[in-house]
Amino acid sequence: MAIPEIFDISVVVKPEMPVWDGDPGVRLKRVLEMASGDAANVSELCCGVHTGTHVDAPNHFIEGAPGVESLDTAALVGPARVVDLRTVESLIDAAALSRVDLGGATRVLFKTRNSELWERPDFEPDHVSIAPDGAQVLVASGVRLVGIDYLSVGSPETHRILLGAGVVCLEGLDLRAVEPGDYELFCGPIKLEGADGAPARVLLRTT
Repeated sequence: MAIPEIFDISVVVKPEMPVWDGDPGVRLKRVLEMASGDAANVSELCCGVHTGTHVDAPNHFIEGAPGVESLDTAALVGPARVVDLRTVESLIDAAALSRVDLGGATRVLFKTRNSELWERPDFEPDHVSIAPDGAQVLVASGVRLVGIDYLSVGSPETHRILLGAGVVCLEGLDLRAVEPGDYELFCGPIKLEGADGAPARVLLRTT
C-alpha cells in the first residue's frame, strides 16, 4: 500500500511578498528576544486578512453577511480535485469549464499559470481569474469550495455569485508542485470573529 504524500499548498507569509494592490503589507518583527535577556522569543505580525493563502467570508462582498467564523467547516475538509487550466490566458469562463472534467467534485482547485507569479515580489494584475458565468457553472454543479492559485477568484460579481451561494472562496494557493487529480483537502483558516477573510494553512494529501 502506497504511503500518502502530503503537499503544503500555502504560500509563506513574509514582508517581501505580493499582496493585493492597496491591501496592507506584511510586517513581522521580534518584540521580545532571548538574545537580549528576555525569557522567550515573541514576535508581532501585522497584515491584512487577505494576505497570502486565505479564505474569503461572505461579508467580504455582501453587506451584512456572516464573517469568517461562520464558514461551513465541512466544506474545508474532504475530497478535492485539482484541475489543470494552465492554458487559460485570462478568464475561467463557462466555455473553459465545459472543456474540463470536474468529476462531480464539490471542492475544486484551479491550477493555472498564476502559480508562477509567486516568484515575483510585487502584485501582478495580469492573472487568471474566474468569470461570472464560470462562477454560475460552479454553483450549478454543486461546488462547495473553489480555490485558485493567486490572490483573487475574480471580480466583485464573481465573488458575490460564489459567496452568495455559500461557496467558500480559497485564494492564494501555490500549486506548482501538485499534479492535476484527486486529493484530500485540509484547510484551516484562522477563526477571526466578524472578519471578511482569514489566512489559512492548506494541505493536500494523495488518496
